[in-house]
Amino acid sequence: MEYSDDIQLKKRFDLTGHRAFVTGSARGIGRAIALGLAEYGARVILHGVAESQKLGSALESVRKLSPDSFSVTGDLGDPKVPAKIAEQISAKCELPDIFVANASVQFRTPWNEIPLEEALLQMQVNFHSTLMLAQLFYPVMKAQKWGRIVAVGSVQEFRPHPQMAVYAASKSAQENLVRNIGRQIACEGITVNNICPGVFATDRNDAALSDPVYAKQVTDCIPTHTYAEPADAAGAAVLLCSEAGRYITGANIVIDGGLRLPG
Repeated sequence: MEYSDDIQLKKRFDLTGHRAFVTGSARGIGRAIALGLAEYGARVILHGVAESQKLGSALESVRKLSPDSFSVTGDLGDPKVPAKIAEQISAKCELPDIFVANASVQFRTPWNEIPLEEALLQMQVNFHSTLMLAQLFYPVMKAQKWGRIVAVGSVQEFRPHPQMAVYAASKSAQENLVRNIGRQIACEGITVNNICPGVFATDRNDAALSDPVYAKQVTDCIPTHTYAEPADAAGAAVLLCSEAGRYITGANIVIDGGLRLPG
């Protein structure tokens, strides 16, 4: 077997010519991933539930790196919305060949008090919408024999929070889906992976981490004794979406400062 020792690593990270759709990209980890993909040349399609100042700000930042980027909106809690989002994208460009499923919802509720509506909403946004959007984008990826699907999971796959039973379960289901699909379509030039963030300093966690007692309890459990920043997830996402990561599929890349490790 012949191989080249000319690595040209910078070129292998280049995403020029690719179209990347990142759900929940108005803020936090999704925004950071969108910026990372734009920095490496992708045309990025941002997403928010509705038009907002945060979505507009994120798009403005992404366009400084990738001027042709744009945004779409829709509440993924509605099963009809994935198809509507695909229509919005199709009106402006070909459907994406990079799909990052970042959007999620979570509630803090004791397991024996979780109402059905709350459970169903979390499963729809966190799991079903990932499947539905991947199904919509798959034909384009298959036709060009190249595609990337990256799901954003959670360290709760390993350490489920006692008040987030359904959220943790939805992320575990999503990771299982990644392994299942990844095996089936690897031969078509499409990789499917999961990144697994730990405790990130995002606005979602602001309220909980603003309590110094609780915050210390959390950092004491993290070997690095620090929180992650949203940009800490972007590097892994860029790797998985590029040619540099072409031989990685069905993987779960954990970004948690060692939180999942046994004590």
